[in-house]
Amino acid sequence: MIEEAARLETYLPLSYRTPKERDYIRFLWESFDTNVVHGKYQFAFLAYHMLVMSFVYFNIWQIRLIRPGPFETAMVGFSKDVEKNLMDATSPFVFSAVNERSVLRFLKLIQCDNAKIGTYAKLVDERNDTAHANGNIFFNSEDELARKVRDVLRTVDEIQRHSAPAIGEGYKAFLIAAQEPETRQHIDDAEQIEEVLVKELYMSASDIAFCRDYDIGGLVGEPGFAAIQSLHQKLADVYPRDDAVEAA
Repeated sequence: MIEEAARLETYLPLSYRTPKERDYIRFLWESFDTNVVHGKYQFAFLAYHMLVMSFVYFNIWQIRLIRPGPFETAMVGFSKDVEKNLMDATSPFVFSAVNERSVLRFLKLIQCDNAKIGTYAKLVDERNDTAHANGNIFFNSEDELARKVRDVLRTVDEIQRHSAPAIGEGYKAFLIAAQEPETRQHIDDAEQIEEVLVKELYMSASDIAFCRDYDIGGLVGEPGFAAIQSLHQKLADVYPRDDAVEAA
């Protein structure tokens, strides 16, 4: 069951901007694994849910960076203080300060409709039920937890599929901005990809798969197309195709 749950790693960032963020995700995985091993399945679910909400925050952070205009428009209804905090944020975890149901509405920006968002919100309700001192143990066996993990992963898969066009937009913008090696942040292609694309945009292995399959033919008219080709090839070299990721 732990192996199946680990598929979530495919959708979490390959690297983090700060050690604190990396350590937090590692802590949640360790909490999940430890509670499964000791049969504390309800607490394992809580840790897993926190990992899934982290995935949602990373996904919305990508939307914020790639589609800043629509993101700002989507904040209508939030208080001015919340709006300012979200626009000035330096970490995806700022979204944890916002009601989780409200945060989920940002997924409309990747064409998740109200019905789907309502389904996603039920995950929040289930987490709340298990987190309160209500005298109930909701997960009495590993099989029960495994069923819930499969349900959650279906939701993650769906959100990730919806994010593909936005990731394509972000990758296109990255390639265009980086086509002149002498003026970009890093001359070395691999370093430019790692620091500016993967780390800044919190790219996951699944995101990178979208980028690897991106058709750069539409950029042939760019003056630095040769550099774009070099970057695109370097991405494929540094992050080769993984059958497990492609099947996810």
